Amino acid sequence: MKLFGPLYDRALVWSRHPKAPLHLALLSFVEAIIFPVAPEVMLAPMCLAQPKKAFRFASLSLLGSILGALVGYALGHYAWEAVRPLLGAHLQEGIDAWVGNLRVQMHDHPMALYGTLLVAAIQPVIPMKIVTWASGIVGVPLGPFLACLLVGRGKRVYLIAAAIRWGGEKAEAALRKHIEWIGWVALVLLAAALGWLYWRHGA
Repeated sequence: MKLFGPLYDRALVWSRHPKAPLHLALLSFVEAIIFPVAPEVMLAPMCLAQPKKAFRFASLSLLGSILGALVGYALGHYAWEAVRPLLGAHLQEGIDAWVGNLRVQMHDHPMALYGTLLVAAIQPVIPMKIVTWASGIVGVPLGPFLACLLVGRGKRVYLIAAAIRWGGEKAEAALRKHIEWIGWVALVLLAAALGWLYWRHGA
């Protein structure tokens, strides 16, 4: 079943809209909170259509992502206790144990945790929303949190802008070719993590 391909095609339609820069910023904002499709699917064709504005578009995407990350962080920090009762008892227990481990790591090995945040912000497999919510739940200091996302997500969007600007249609075609498996890999990893938590603490 194809899920992310049609979403990518929808993002392509948005990329041709006269207000595409605004749509890109909004997509980047919402993706950091809940939306399943990364903003690169819109950033890439926009950079291809107007290569001279590639880095401007990347900056808009980065700004939207950072603002969305702040909202996701706040939701994780303030709304987690309201969301917990909606989960099953076993899943609650597993997530609580995971959050507890993250808190211990933050207290005992903060630099390692910041390195994990940096890597998570760079790569496209772990969804941004997981990073932002988890950081808020655990209580990662806001300064290092924003610094890691600025460096990680900034490197990601500017590299894509550079690749599209200088790589042209071949670079955009490669993204389109692999968007489906990238999306499904992210979902499978999330499902596997939740399944492991349930199995580990479900008995």
